[in-house]
Amino acid sequence: MHKRILGNNLEVSAIGLGCMGMSRGFGPAGPDDEMIALIRSAVEHGVTFFDTAEAYGPNEELVGEALEPFAGQVVIATKFGFAFDAKGNIAGLNSRPEHIRQVAEASLRRLRVPTIDLFYQHRVDPEVPIEDVAAAVKELIDDGKVRHFGLSEASAETIRRAHAVQPVTAVQSEYSLWWREPEAEILPTCEELGIGFVPYSPLGKGFLTGTISESTQFDGYDIRNSIPRFAPDAREANRAVVDLLEAIAARKNATPGQVALAWLLAQKPWIVPIPGTRRTERLEENLAAADVELTTDDLREIDDASAGIEVQGARYPDFMQRVIGRR
Repeated sequence: MHKRILGNNLEVSAIGLGCMGMSRGFGPAGPDDEMIALIRSAVEHGVTFFDTAEAYGPNEELVGEALEPFAGQVVIATKFGFAFDAKGNIAGLNSRPEHIRQVAEASLRRLRVPTIDLFYQHRVDPEVPIEDVAAAVKELIDDGKVRHFGLSEASAETIRRAHAVQPVTAVQSEYSLWWREPEAEILPTCEELGIGFVPYSPLGKGFLTGTISESTQFDGYDIRNSIPRFAPDAREANRAVVDLLEAIAARKNATPGQVALAWLLAQKPWIVPIPGTRRTERLEENLAAADVELTTDDLREIDDASAGIEVQGARYPDFMQRVIGRR
């Protein structure tokens, strides 16, 4: 597996593994033993970058158990920034400095590590100045409990303000061929400041693999049931993006998903996508995308064709957008 550098010398595999879906978001959680085996298989395939969060249910415990035998060989990213009710459901935002420290201590225990490699603010809290958040993480870094600071779905202005207090190593936001909004301000800001970029949902929550049609039925607990972009009529219209990927894939002896990931890798050398999966065969397919070479002509063809495709449907329902909205 090729390696890439995020921000201030954080070396990771060119493709990481997003672990959220193993515990929640896309239907019932996967069996622990199978998910642990999958994570360890990823390590055997050269993956050194794993993404989790306190908001992903028991996912930190799962990742911690799976990666404990590989201490010092892998990078684990986790996140803070939410408040939870008695049932463990998200009940709002909370990035108060004292809460950040509490989350860090709890995450260290769940992950079974002495130091959190990369600690993201999961969503920007408008009630807490970002300077106070950055200062709180800086204290954790000074204490040896955290190595690197990250932000998720933050605006360019917020990134700059945070970076002035504590250098930001990575920004994580949604980015793929069907959500290119970060290209306007976020990617230029990261390039200027020397910050790495970690696209989540790099396969459009599975849509860009070409395996989802307008007739696909999702489990009742699957988040995609509430996402406007996955409404049947929107899926049918958005098939144009998959058709484009399939045309390129046919020439490259690749899959549409591999082309989608290769396109991301080709954008900048400091971009590290984190596709998630519960299946070994899909893991292997995703990782093989690092070996798919897209020429300048290929990239131009993709850009020219995608410019004429208007993706239908919002990426999140209104109730989620109020929390996820960039600040």
